Amino acid sequence: MKTIGLIGGMSWESTVTYYQMINEAVKEKLGGLHSAKILLYSVDFDEIEKCQSAGDWEKSADILAQAAENLEKAGADFIVICTNTMHKIAPQIQKRISIPIVHIADATAEKLKEQKISKVALLGTKYTMTQDFYKDKLVAAGIEVVIPEANDIETVNDVIYNELCLGKISQISKQNYLHIIEGLAEKGAQGVILGCTEIGLLIKQEDTMLPVFDTTEIHAKKAADLSME
Repeated sequence: MKTIGLIGGMSWESTVTYYQMINEAVKEKLGGLHSAKILLYSVDFDEIEKCQSAGDWEKSADILAQAAENLEKAGADFIVICTNTMHKIAPQIQKRISIPIVHIADATAEKLKEQKISKVALLGTKYTMTQDFYKDKLVAAGIEVVIPEANDIETVNDVIYNELCLGKISQISKQNYLHIIEGLAEKGAQGVILGCTEIGLLIKQEDTMLPVFDTTEIHAKKAADLSME
């Protein structure tokens, strides 16, 4: 079994889900007392968030690249960054290590293509929704991406940072998210990507008729599968 190098803590709430889902996937496939070989480097999210707010992506890239270097030295066979937004700096991190990074958008695109989704709604942080680093991966796979209107982008982003990353689950916010998802469905979206690893704490498949693609679950299962190849 290969060793998974997790870069977590962004936020730690979703990193817990990664750890649980990876181990559940290994147990389901291998049975018995099997569990995943995991190395976890958990960063201080406050430091990363301040870099995001200041637009200092190079500093955050250095912090996460150091984490990746340490995981490689410790014996990780590949890296999993446990957040969507920080894949913006995945190329900078990859340059400093010799083991591969399993990109969350690539894993999600694979799943969308399996389900024959050609137009998808994307929810996430404002960085993920408005910048190209994530959407370009989906477009390259032949998938059209739709995002919320400007006011709704702020709503989605505020709930992530001011509620979900702090472990707060609000029914009002849930209804706001579902209203936004309905609007994107009316624009032709055939599914919705929960493109922030915390959104799965709030929105579940049973909440909406639109097929839900939880990137945390997709990414974690991809990591588990790769570890068992």
